[in-house]
This record gives sequence, structure tokens and C-alpha cells, in this order.
Amino acid sequence: MTPHPPLLLIATRELETLTLDAWAARCAQYLGAGARLLTLFGRSTDGDQAITTALLQDSDGALRVLRGSGARGQFFASLTPQFPAAQMAERELWEQTGLVPRGHRWLKPVRYEGARQQRMHEHLFFTVRGQEVHEVGVGPIHASVIEPGHFRFMCHGEKVHHLEIQLGYQHRGIEAQLLRRPALSLSPLVESIVGDSSVAYAWGYCAAVEALSRTGVSAGAQAQRGVALEMERIAMHLATLNGLATDIAFLQGGASYGRLRTAIINASMRVCGSRFGRGWLRPGGVRSAIDDALRQDLLATLSDFARDLAQVNTLMLESRSVQSRFQGTGIVSQKAAQDIGLSGVVARASGVAFDTRVGLAATPYEAQPVTLLTESSGDCWARMQLRMREIDESVRWLQSVLQTAPHAEAIALPLAAPLAPDHLCLSIVEGFRGPVIQALETGADGRLVHYKLQDPSLQNWFGLALAVRDNEISDFPICNKSFDLSYCGNDL
Repeated sequence: MTPHPPLLLIATRELETLTLDAWAARCAQYLGAGARLLTLFGRSTDGDQAITTALLQDSDGALRVLRGSGARGQFFASLTPQFPAAQMAERELWEQTGLVPRGHRWLKPVRYEGARQQRMHEHLFFTVRGQEVHEVGVGPIHASVIEPGHFRFMCHGEKVHHLEIQLGYQHRGIEAQLLRRPALSLSPLVESIVGDSSVAYAWGYCAAVEALSRTGVSAGAQAQRGVALEMERIAMHLATLNGLATDIAFLQGGASYGRLRTAIINASMRVCGSRFGRGWLRPGGVRSAIDDALRQDLLATLSDFARDLAQVNTLMLESRSVQSRFQGTGIVSQKAAQDIGLSGVVARASGVAFDTRVGLAATPYEAQPVTLLTESSGDCWARMQLRMREIDESVRWLQSVLQTAPHAEAIALPLAAPLAPDHLCLSIVEGFRGPVIQALETGADGRLVHYKLQDPSLQNWFGLALAVRDNEISDFPICNKSFDLSYCGNDL
């Protein structure tokens, strides 16, 4: 597959706006021909009208945008019965615009936004009937710092027959907040949307406003953005491995992964002042440049890190207790992963060869490609092992880039730079969980009229529900940690 840019900039007047039925039919046509649904969303306009947008990736890798329009309360043929990957997007579209997907298998709110905030108690949970069937409810209040979410298990004895995950307890109103400030001053807010993916969100935002303002970015700055993103990927994969080891009381692994993660996030802090990469990226380039001293510091850190990581990975992989707990637990088949539209590391662990760093290669990944890695078993073991391999690949990529990438000066785009009026820009960045998608649309005066966010967790939570089926309820903690999804990435 020839790599395509991970960004699409289109003048809205050049987009054909179809009737709602025609839009749904066109989406079904391309999906039936093998296209992948990346996102589907809508926005309300003046009066009772709503505009729908679908972003698809064709089988050859090219991005395609389809746009439709309809009145609030209008019905259209649901894509979900034929293409289950659309189920969550159609629910969100209905909740936010009032457009109704006719034939959706189970239409109910995603977040209980707006007037529905006080009606979460009305949520219609799936039920399993049987004389010895029982339900176990967990949350929405959890111990420690876990954010709110309700997990309802339908069990027969210890076996889980179905898990329903209900989120939506946080109402931050992020997408509305993003329209209240000047478009070029949103960096601090954007990089705080999902705290463990600050760099991924910041890069997607920067790429979009740079395209809308026709601002070029140097190759050196793009390479340093890649460095920031891969450091974030390593740190968060280590956090997951730490959690997996801790959940099964493999204390040597838990302690070692925690120590190694500290080394990586402290290295990021030495570059930009934040262990989570906040403030590193800004429109126009990078705010904190990597000079020669920092290059040598990062290379030395990565060299020591790689040696120690290999040792603890060997301990994990060779431990019979680890193998016993993870192998064959929480399986999501390749077909199921494809059908429900899983993305990111959890999809690749089920054999779905989809990584936007490869198929939609940004500048640093064109010059220094990453290897697309997959596992085939789709269980907790595969998700653990793939994270180990992705860390190794990120380390290899970082060492290569740090030794060869051109120098970049710290630069930021002036906040007065105008954005192109009446344009739609969609950007995609492969965060550690999967593709972070952002859509920015400007009006006639160049100001933002819509800012749409999609975290990979939105779709992948349903994959966790599938993974737990036919496992014992005691397996849920490791299934949950092997997915390591974001609550706030869902509850925007």
C-alpha cells in the first residue's frame, strides 16, 4: 500500500452534500467495497438542520469524505446491521443531532449529554435470563484514581456471558469549549483532553491548524514531533505492562516496568519541562527543541533502557504463571475485531494489520518508516507481547532519528495567523492506543464552527466487552488492563 498523508484539507464548497438517505447509501457502498470507517459524526446548524460527515479509508489507503444533510428527527437507513463498526458512531450522531438511524440494533445514548444528563438512571441494560444467572455491578465509583464508569456483568456462576459498559458520567463539554477560544490558542486545552495522550492530541491539532493557515513546518520539527510521540508511546505501553504484572502479583515485573517508565517520562521532562509532553508541540513547530546535549542525553537513556527492558521482558515471557494467566484469556478473534472496527494496538493483537503510521505516514515516518507489527492470538498474552514489541520498535526508530534528523529551532505560529474560511480539515495521529482523529471546520469568517474529537477508546470499549465473554469474572482485571482504554477519551 502506498502511504498517504494523515491529513485531509477540503474547501466545504467542493464537498457534495447528499440527502441523508443518499449519504447513508453511499457510505454503505464504499464500506461494502472494502473501505474502513475511520469516523462518522454530525453537527447541528441553524434551525433544525444537521450536517453529517463520514471519513473512510479506501482499500488503497486513500482518505475519502462523504457529507450529507437532514432535518432533526429524520430517519436514515442504519449502517450498523451490515457494518457493526458504525454502531457507536451512529449512537453518538443520534444523541448529538437528533438524526435517527433506522434499524440500529440498540439505539441508546453514549454520554447522556445536554438535557439527558439527569436521565442516566433510565439506561436500558441488556439482561440475561436464567434460574442461576446473576448480575454483578461495578462502579461508577471506583477505588483509587480510576474515573467513573459502570460495568455490569451477567454471569452464570463465575462465567461471564455478557458485559455492558456504561460511561458518560463526566460532562466536560470539551468540544463546545474548543469553539470559545481563538483557534490558534487551544494547545493547552487540547493536550489536556486525554492526559496520557497529550502529544498525540497536540500533534493532530497542530497539523490541522497549520494546514488551515497554510503554515509550513520544517523537517527537523516534524522529526522532533515524532520523537515526542514515540516517547509517549513507550511510556504508556510501560504503564500497561506495569499494570498487567501487578494485577497477577508478578511483582518483579511491576516494579521494573514502573522504574523504566520513570526513566522515559523524566527524559521527556528534561526536553520540554513536562513528564507527559505538555508544552512540547505548538502550531508552527516545537516549543522545546532538542539540541545536541539533549540528543546525547536521550540516546544514552534509551541505550540503558533497552538493556534493562529486555531483561524484564524475558522474565515475563518465560514465567509459567504469567503464561497461565494470559494465554487464552480474553480472546477477540480477527473477524470480531474487524467487524466491530477495533483499532490501534488491540486490533493489531488480533491480527488486524492497521497502523496509521504506516498507511497514513506523516513526514518523519516517511523518511524513517516504522514496522507494522501484529499478533494473531487476540488474547491478553498477544496484547502484552505486542506492547513489548512496539516498545522495541519505538526505541529502534528513536535511536535512528536522533542520530540522523536535522536540527530544529524552537518555533511557534503567531496567534494572529488567519485560518482559511469555509474549509474542513481532518487529521489523524497514531497514539499509543490507536488513531486519534480530529476534525476542524471553519465558517465564512475563518473561525471554527465545529471541532470534533475521536479517541480510539470510543470504539474499543466494546472490544473489551467481547473479550470478557466466556471468561471467569476474575479475569476481567487483566482483560481490562490489556486494553487499557480511556474513560475521558469517551466522556468528552
